[in-house]
Amino acid sequence: MAGVLDSVNQRTQLVGQNRLELLLFRLRGRQLYGINVFKVKEVLQCPKLSSLPNSQPVVRGVSHIRGETIPIIDMGMAIRQPGIPSEELANSFVIITEYNRKTQGFLVAGVDRIINMNWEDILPPPKGAGREMYLTAVTKIDDKLVEIIDVEKILSEVSPLREEVAEEVLSKSSRDRGGLLPILVVDDSSVARRQIARCLSAIGMEVVTRNDGRQAMEYLREITADGSTASDHLSLMISDVEMPEMDGYTLVTQCKNDAALSGLFIMLHTSLSGVFNQAMVQKVGANDFMAKFSPDELAERVMEIIDSQ
Repeated sequence: MAGVLDSVNQRTQLVGQNRLELLLFRLRGRQLYGINVFKVKEVLQCPKLSSLPNSQPVVRGVSHIRGETIPIIDMGMAIRQPGIPSEELANSFVIITEYNRKTQGFLVAGVDRIINMNWEDILPPPKGAGREMYLTAVTKIDDKLVEIIDVEKILSEVSPLREEVAEEVLSKSSRDRGGLLPILVVDDSSVARRQIARCLSAIGMEVVTRNDGRQAMEYLREITADGSTASDHLSLMISDVEMPEMDGYTLVTQCKNDAALSGLFIMLHTSLSGVFNQAMVQKVGANDFMAKFSPDELAERVMEIIDSQ
């Protein structure tokens, strides 16, 4: 896999075109899984792992990589499947990723290839899969099903983030927000939707949620079908970037090109913190950007936006 990600920083031309590149990998079995290349910092043969006292079994250890001490999470165990046996570690791979401002490695059995795709070909997971489902999306490549794992759900279980807004943040504004227009939250991860909604509810805001950009656009056009504008119905929209069918960049672009939607304040809120191209936020016309997930930072910024309106 040497050099498989050599051009990752040159791939920003895909952004804004509703396209992505998936790194395909396998766990213990033939099933293919995918992860967005923009989340990946490096792929390497499994390095030597040092045990981490009092850690969950899913954390197979830590490794010292390029000056960082990085926890290595067994991806199979994390999604309730068999993990990599100890005797097979040397032949396994680690995908080093950056999510939610933290670096972690995911232990996998094998890495396949990188493939360029359109977000329209990335579909929501089948309904009725149950609450323990660890997928945000599925797609087909060469007639083979590829499952895209909800990494935010995994991390919320392995290393939970604080989700409560600190009292000192809540005390910064005494304005009653009970009568204000709701906020539209768009994210394909059920964990992220819950975290954001909980944060916004803590500061007195009503929340409307949608699972991807296409659902959000349908909702926006529905509420403005009477000739009103989106700003007549919503205080702002907070959208993820990576979503099946329509990504956040495309959603913003379509909103800004629609007279009924263009006045809506849009914040992009994404776990693509490490390789995120700030220029793309400006290119598509988003009003703000914030890396996931800090409840205090999000609450403070939303209060600033609301109070300035």
